[in-house]
Amino acid sequence: MSDRNDELFDRARAVIPGGVNSPVRAYGSVGGAPRFLASAQGAYVTDAAGTTYVDLVASWGPALLGHAHPGVVGAVQDAASRGLSFGAPTEAEIELAALIAERVRVGAAAPVERVRLVSTGTEATMTAIRLARGYTGRDLLVKFSGHYHGHSDGLLAAAGSGVATLALPGSAGVPAPIAAQTLVIDYNDLDQVREVFSVHGDRIAAVIVEAAAANMGVVAPLPGFNAALADIAHAHGALLILDEVLTGFRVHPAGYWGLQQEAGERYTPDLFTFGKVVGGGMPLAALGGRADVMDALAPTGPVYQAGTLSGNPLSVAAGITTLRLATPAVYARVDAAASTVAAALHDALENAGVVHSVPRAGSLFGVAFAAEAPRSYAEATAQEAWRYPAFFHAMLDAGVSLPPSVYEAWFLTAAHDEEALAQVLAALPAAARAAAAAERP
Repeated sequence: MSDRNDELFDRARAVIPGGVNSPVRAYGSVGGAPRFLASAQGAYVTDAAGTTYVDLVASWGPALLGHAHPGVVGAVQDAASRGLSFGAPTEAEIELAALIAERVRVGAAAPVERVRLVSTGTEATMTAIRLARGYTGRDLLVKFSGHYHGHSDGLLAAAGSGVATLALPGSAGVPAPIAAQTLVIDYNDLDQVREVFSVHGDRIAAVIVEAAAANMGVVAPLPGFNAALADIAHAHGALLILDEVLTGFRVHPAGYWGLQQEAGERYTPDLFTFGKVVGGGMPLAALGGRADVMDALAPTGPVYQAGTLSGNPLSVAAGITTLRLATPAVYARVDAAASTVAAALHDALENAGVVHSVPRAGSLFGVAFAAEAPRSYAEATAQEAWRYPAFFHAMLDAGVSLPPSVYEAWFLTAAHDEEALAQVLAALPAAARAAAAAERP
C-alpha cells in the first residue's frame, strides 16, 4: 500500500536525480522508498506519513545532543534575527575558531594553532589537500581504500559509504591525469605505506586518513597505525592530514585523536579536517593545524581558498552552542548508550545464529555480517551484506530508523533515554531473525 513517502519519492525522482540530494538516502542498498522526514526532536524523527521512529542516524553524526536541542535552536534563531549572511568577518567566527583549537588539546599537545571555517566536509578536505600540495611543492596524495573524504576530484577512488553502497566506479567523471595524482593503498597495512613512500616518497605531499574509518562500516585503526603514518610521512617530508569530519568532537571532546592521546598513542597530525558536530547540524566544516602550514592559505599565503558563505553566522552560532554544551557528561551518556545498544545487537544476532561482528571506534559502532571485525575495505566488502536489507526493514517496521546501508556507522545521542533505548532493544531480536532468514540474491 502506497503512503506519503512513496508519493514524495515519485515526485522527487521527476525533478531530482535519483530522487535524493545525497546518494545513500535513496535506500538503494536496502530497497523501498526512503522516509521523507518532516520533523525531529531529541532521539526521534517523524516522517511525512506521520510515523515516528527512534533515530540512530542522527543526521549522520551532527546531532550529538539530540535533534532540535533548544539551546542550539535558540542560538540559531537569535543569529537569524540579526541577518542570515554578511559576506564579512564576524566576532563569532573568532570565538568558534578559538573553541575548536582549545578543544583539540590533550596535556601539552595542542596541534591546532590556526583554523579556517568552510561550509562542507568535502570543502575542508579539498582545501587541506590543496594546502598540503602548496606547502610542500609536491603533487601526489596517499589515501586508503574505503576511506571517504568527500566527493572532490581524485578522492573517490575506492571510496566507501555511498560509492561502496551503489557499486559505482570510484573515479567516474574524474580525468585520468587527476586520478593519477592519488595513490590508493590498503588500510591498516603499514607495509604498503612504507612501500609507496619508498617508491614515491619525494613526490608525496600528504597522507590523508580517516581518524577511524566509518564509511565502509566502522573500522578502527590498528594500534599504532595512525602514529606510524605520522612518523613515515614526516620522515619523507610529507604531511599527515587527519580527517575528523565524522569523528571530530563526536567520540571525545578532542575527537578520535584525543581518544588516542589519552590511550597513550601519541602523534601529531599536521592538518585536521572537521565537520558534522562542529556545525551543530548546520552547514559548517573547518580545517586546522600547524600555524606555518595554515598560514600558507590566502590572504597570508599563496594557496587560494574562498567561500561566500564560509563562517555563516547561523552555522557558527549552532557550532559554538553545540561545542559548549558537549560536556564530559554528554560524552559519558553517549558512550553508555552506545555500549547498551552494541551489546544488545551482538546478543540478538548471536541468539539468532547469525555470523556477525560489532566493530566499534569510541561511541561509533555498526554491524558487519562477518565473523571477525573487518580491518580493511576488502574485508568489509566480503561480508554477507545481503543480510542487511531484511534486518534494516525489520527495525524500521518496529519504529527504529537505522542508516540505510551496512557500510555506515550507527549514531547515538545524549537524548537517547531509557525509553528510546528500550524500543531499540525490543526491536533487535525480530530483526536478527529476519537477517538469519535472508537468502543470498
